[in-house]
Amino acid sequence: MKTMRMMAATLSLLLCFGVLGVVSDVSNHRYKPNDEVPLYANKVGPFHNPSETYRYFDLPYCSPAPVKDKSETLGEILNGDRLVDAPYKLEFRVDHDSKSACKKKLTKEEVVKFRNAIYQDYFFQMYYDDLPIWGFIGKIDKDGKTDPSEYKYFLYNHLHFKILHNKDQVIEITVHTDTTLMVDITEDKDIEVEFMYSVKWRETETPFEKRMEKYCARHLETHWFSMMNSCVTVLLLTGFLATILMRVLKNDFVKYAHDEETGDDQEETGWKYVHGDVFRFPKNKSLLAASLGSGTHAIFIFVLALVGVFYPYNRGALLTALVVIYALTSGIAGYTATSFYWQLEGTNWVRNLLLTGFLFCGPLFLTFCFLNTVAIAYNATVALPFGTIVVIALIWALVTSPLLVLGGIAGKNGKAEFQAPCRTTKYPREIPPLPWYRRTIPQMAMAGFLPFSAIYIELYYILASMWGHRTFTTYSVLFVVFIILLIVTAFISVAMTYFQLAAEDHEWWWRAFLCGGSTGLFIYAYCFCYYHTRLNMSGFMQISFFFGYMACICYGFFLMLGTVGFCASLHFNLIKFISFNLCILSYLVFNI
Repeated sequence: MKTMRMMAATLSLLLCFGVLGVVSDVSNHRYKPNDEVPLYANKVGPFHNPSETYRYFDLPYCSPAPVKDKSETLGEILNGDRLVDAPYKLEFRVDHDSKSACKKKLTKEEVVKFRNAIYQDYFFQMYYDDLPIWGFIGKIDKDGKTDPSEYKYFLYNHLHFKILHNKDQVIEITVHTDTTLMVDITEDKDIEVEFMYSVKWRETETPFEKRMEKYCARHLETHWFSMMNSCVTVLLLTGFLATILMRVLKNDFVKYAHDEETGDDQEETGWKYVHGDVFRFPKNKSLLAASLGSGTHAIFIFVLALVGVFYPYNRGALLTALVVIYALTSGIAGYTATSFYWQLEGTNWVRNLLLTGFLFCGPLFLTFCFLNTVAIAYNATVALPFGTIVVIALIWALVTSPLLVLGGIAGKNGKAEFQAPCRTTKYPREIPPLPWYRRTIPQMAMAGFLPFSAIYIELYYILASMWGHRTFTTYSVLFVVFIILLIVTAFISVAMTYFQLAAEDHEWWWRAFLCGGSTGLFIYAYCFCYYHTRLNMSGFMQISFFFGYMACICYGFFLMLGTVGFCASLHFNLIKFISFNLCILSYLVFNI
C-alpha cells in the first residue's frame, strides 16, 4: 500500500507539471477585442547553435516593469524554455503604430554585450498565444569591408508584429524588424535606446485547427520521392537476397535428401554439420537478455511516436510525453528480459533485471550529467535545475523501477522452456579458421550498410529538425521508412546468420544481435558527416551536446535494431532446423 501511495503521488506530480509544452493562460484560446493575450519572451542564442540558448534578459534589454517568470511545465524546462513576460503588450485586435515599450541607457559594457551577440548572429524567441516567433537582434554592415574592425554593428530597436485572427482566435503571427530604424552600437560609448513596436491585425479564413501547419516541413514531395526511392531499392535488394537464400536452402534440402536416398555415407557439411551446436546457449546470456528487453522497449516507444501519441509541434510536449511513456512502459523491458533469460536457464533473474534497468538509462544518465555540467558552466537555459532533476529521479524510482520489477516477475512466472528442434551435444565443436571477411566487424559493416541506405535521406530531415529550426511532421512517411528499416534489418540479419552457419561457425547469437544493431553505428558515423557538411555549429558546448545526445540516440537504435535482427535470426533457425528434422522424418517414414 505504501508503494502504491508513492506511485500515485508521483503521477499526481507529473500531472502538476503537465504533459503539454508552452500553454497560454487562456485555455480555450478565445479572446474579445482589447483582451490581453499572453506574450512571453523565451530565450536568445546563436542561430547556428540551437542548444546554446540563454535567458532573454541575459542581454541588457529593458523592461517597463519588474521581470516576472512564468510558471513552467516539465516539458518547457526539458526543452530549455525560460519564459518571462515580454516588454511588448499586444492586445487582441488592437493596432499600434510605433508605440514605445521602454527606454534604457546602455552602458559601454552593455553595448559590448549586444555587439558580441550580433557578431554571433543571435536570435530571439517569443511565444504569443502558444505560437512561436523568431527574429534577429541586429545586423552587421560589412559594406564591402574585409577587416572586421571596420564593420558597423546595428541593434534593432523597432519590431513590427503582423497578426492574423479568425474572429476571436489568434491564427498566425510574424515579426519583422525595421531596417530604417536601427541604433548604431559600433563604438564603445554610453547610448540611450528606445525600444518600440508596431502591431497590425488582419482577418483570415484559416481555421484554428490548421494554424500550426505554417510550421510544418515543406517539400512534402521530396519526402515521398525519397520514400519511394527507398522502397524500390530496398525491395529489389531484399527480393534478390530472399531469392538467393531460398534457392540455396532448397538446394541444401534436395542434396541432403538425395544423399539419403542413394545411401552415400558422406560427412555432413555446412549448417547441417553444426545442428548439434546451433542452439547451444550463448555466453553472457544475462547481458543478451537485458539487451533484448531494452530493445523491445525502444521498439514499443518508437511505434507509439509514429502513430501520433507525441505532439509534433511542441518539443516540450514531446519530451514530456517521452519521459512519461518511457516510465509507464518500462514493464515491457522487464518482462521480455526476464522471460528470455529464464528460457536460457538463467538463475539470477534479479541481477538480470537490474542490468536491464541500467543498460540504457545508465549511459544516458552519465551523458546527461556531463552535458548538464557543461550547460551550467555556460549558464545556458538547457541546464536543468535541481528541482527538475529530482522530479525525473522520482519518476524513475517510483514509476519506472516498480513497473520494471512487476514486468520481471510476470516474465519469471510466465516462463516457458526453450524448445530447440535439435538436441544440443555435450561438447561444442571447434570452429574452423575463418577468412577475415567472415569475422564479426566486417560482417557488421556489411549488415549495417543496406538498412542505412534505406533511411539516410529521411535521416537528413530528422537531424535538421532536431538540431535546427525546422519542425518534422511527416510521420506517415517516417512510419513507412521505419517499417522498411525493420524488414531490411530482419532480412540482412537472417542472411548473415545463414552464411555464418554455412561456414560451420555456430556462435551466431551475439553475431545476429550485433549485425542487426550495426545500423546504429552507421547512423552515428553519418552524424559526423552531417556535422561537417550541413551544420555551422561552433563551441565546446554545442559540439558536446550534438555528439553526446546523438550517441545516446544511436545507442538506442543499436539496441532496437539488434533486437529485430536477433529475433528474425532465431525464428529463421527454428524454422530451418524444424524443416530439416521434418525432412529426415519424412525420409524415414517413406523408407520404412
